[in-house]
Amino acid sequence: MSIFLTADPQAQSMSLTGIIIVYGLFFFALWFFFIRPQSKKQKQMAAMLASLEVGDYVLTTAGFYGVVIDINDDTVIVEFGNNKNCRIPMQRNAITNIEKPEV
Repeated sequence: MSIFLTADPQAQSMSLTGIIIVYGLFFFALWFFFIRPQSKKQKQMAAMLASLEVGDYVLTTAGFYGVVIDINDDTVIVEFGNNKNCRIPMQRNAITNIEKPEV
């Protein structure tokens, strides 16, 4: 029992510092490998959806290709196929890819 009472206080502080450094490196690795790429992807997606214009070819999350006919705040009307009667309103977030028409 006397071993614990006479322990060196400097050794205890160095072990505490080591634990803090290890936890800091662990949280940095989590941020670098998981949080940072996710936020980067969200920024790219937001920039892509901000560049959406009428006449763009889009791919939806359901796998349908269509042409943007009208854009509102959060709603986009997309025309699918050659049938002009197949116009479906959908959320802007349902678009996964945008292709600009060739001019």
